[in-house]
Amino acid sequence: MFSSIAPLARLNPFYAPHFQLPQDGVRKRAEAAEAPTTRRSLAAASAAEEYSCEYGSLKFYALCGVGGVLSCGLTHTAVVPLDLVKCRMQVDPQKYKSIFNGFSVTVKEDGVRGLAKGWAPTFIGYSMQGLCKFGFYEVFKILYGNMLGEENAYMWRTSLYLAASASAEFFADIALAPMEAAKVRIQTQPGYANTLRQAVPKMFGEEGIWAFYKGVAPLWMRQIPYTMMKFACFERTVEALYKYVVPKPRSECTKGEQLVVTFVAGYIAGVFCAIVSHPADSVVSVLNKEKGSSASQVLMRLGFKGVWKGLFARIIMIGTLTALQWFIYDSVKVYFRLPRPPPPEMPESLKKKLGLTE
Repeated sequence: MFSSIAPLARLNPFYAPHFQLPQDGVRKRAEAAEAPTTRRSLAAASAAEEYSCEYGSLKFYALCGVGGVLSCGLTHTAVVPLDLVKCRMQVDPQKYKSIFNGFSVTVKEDGVRGLAKGWAPTFIGYSMQGLCKFGFYEVFKILYGNMLGEENAYMWRTSLYLAASASAEFFADIALAPMEAAKVRIQTQPGYANTLRQAVPKMFGEEGIWAFYKGVAPLWMRQIPYTMMKFACFERTVEALYKYVVPKPRSECTKGEQLVVTFVAGYIAGVFCAIVSHPADSVVSVLNKEKGSSASQVLMRLGFKGVWKGLFARIIMIGTLTALQWFIYDSVKVYFRLPRPPPPEMPESLKKKLGLTE
């Protein structure tokens, strides 16, 4: 009985090599009849020991949200200097001609401390965004998957990832917009404000609450395609890496090996994310700097060539960011012992329908 459970236990992605099943050479044949019931009981007990909560439970969603806060808040704050130079290249390309020139000019005018301008709204805004982005993604992925059913969820899994991530990002951008607007003002308007405490009352006094949300539509234009690419590309890249690159099944990989795959897949996804979302990012940067302009006006004025300014800096920034975000997010799941389903496999029922099994 126990020998039949061993392969099942090894398929668990949280299988631990130190977990040993009792070995008993003598078992009565009568016990074999009780095997299915006992096996289910042992599997449930094993799952209870391995996982801190049930997949799809409120605790699961809450801890995924915590992972999102840490992954987005910390990473975006860490690359504030690069983000600052990138924004300045977008709004004033004559002055900030390249990444290295941008850093040089910024340090010359504002000192080294000037590279940290906008760190507070970045940390707050992207922490809120990460909470909604990752937390709601898990919610919508499970919700839409249940609506489709097991077979359709597998066949249409890329569409499922795209729909779930787009839904999550819609709410995430509403949470991000106020702090993003303040960050861009601080970083791109010399003398406007040096801190979040200075920027917020000044913005509200000039334009009211609209000052914080006038950039939400361009944010949707930038972030929703970005997030759709980020999640769908990541999910399918992980699936491909385990299928074609990693020499053993995910269930046999250590936690460290799984996190390496996560980082690589995250970086690949990040490069595509940067390219897809960069034109809208340029519009957001200019729009939040100027008063009275609309997204369409800014887009017309920048033209095709203008919206691609700072792309190389954004690829470096977003590629690194996305890889680190997925690494941190998956690490949080490991730390809190959250369920981490393996890459999807074709359901047995679908295999039978397609004639792949007898």
